[in-house]
This record gives sequence, C-alpha cells and structure tokens, in this order.
Amino acid sequence: MARSTNTQFAVAVHVLTYLAGVTDGHPVSSEELSSSANVNAVYVRRVLGPLREAGLVRSRPGVRGGWELAGDPAGIPLAQVWSLLQGTDPVLGLHGPDPACATGRQVQKSLTTLDRTVADSVTATLRRFTVRDVLTGTLEARPSASES
Repeated sequence: MARSTNTQFAVAVHVLTYLAGVTDGHPVSSEELSSSANVNAVYVRRVLGPLREAGLVRSRPGVRGGWELAGDPAGIPLAQVWSLLQGTDPVLGLHGPDPACATGRQVQKSLTTLDRTVADSVTATLRRFTVRDVLTGTLEARPSASES
C-alpha cells in the first residue's frame, strides 16, 4: 500500500496537541516539539509557520522562548489545520500524463474531479473534530450534519 509522504498535517496536529497539553504556561522549544513528533526541528518550524500566520500559535524569541498555543484548542478545527497545510495541493498525488494522449487527458480530467471530491470529503470530516478532541482522545466517529 502506498504511503503519503506529506506528513505536515499529522505533525501539525501532533504539535498543536502537545502545546494544548502544556498546562504550566511555559513556551515549548522547537527541539522539544521535534523530539515528541520524532521529526527534525527545522521541519517543525516549517509546519508551525503557517499556523503562526493564521494566529493558531505564537512564538517567543530568546533563551526562555518557544511556541505556545494562541487560543482554546476546542476552537481549532482540524479542517482549518488541513486547509492551512494542504491548500489546493492534490490529495491523490496526481501525475502528469502525455498531453498528446487522448486517454491520458481523459484520465487526468477524471482524476482531477475525483481529487476535488476526495479533498472536499476530507475537509468535511475534519470539520467535525478539534485539537481538543485529539488531546482528550475523544475522536470517536461523529455523524456529519447530513447523517443526523
């Protein structure tokens, strides 16, 4: 089975959850976050950049500096995190077929449509969960608005 190589969403959820669990108010270093997520500190900072721009986290410079959650974890839907990191990039890892091939053009058109449908479904599902749900382990399947 193919494995996704884009781990930014998973790392972002991990570090947001870690920050949400910090109860003593101290900022957390990139190194501490990278150790917890088992990824390079530079990668953690790259993932945190868009989250900071969106106001989900803040950073403090200096010796006692680091990262902090900027708000209530219950107010951070996972769909927002996904959107910040995934953007409009394809979910299915689309390829670039030969443009002169009629089959390739049709397959690409169909896969692009399918990719948008899958991306919309992922976003709709992630809208039902927050960082607090991950922190508390209450991520049981919740019915969508159309299912209730």
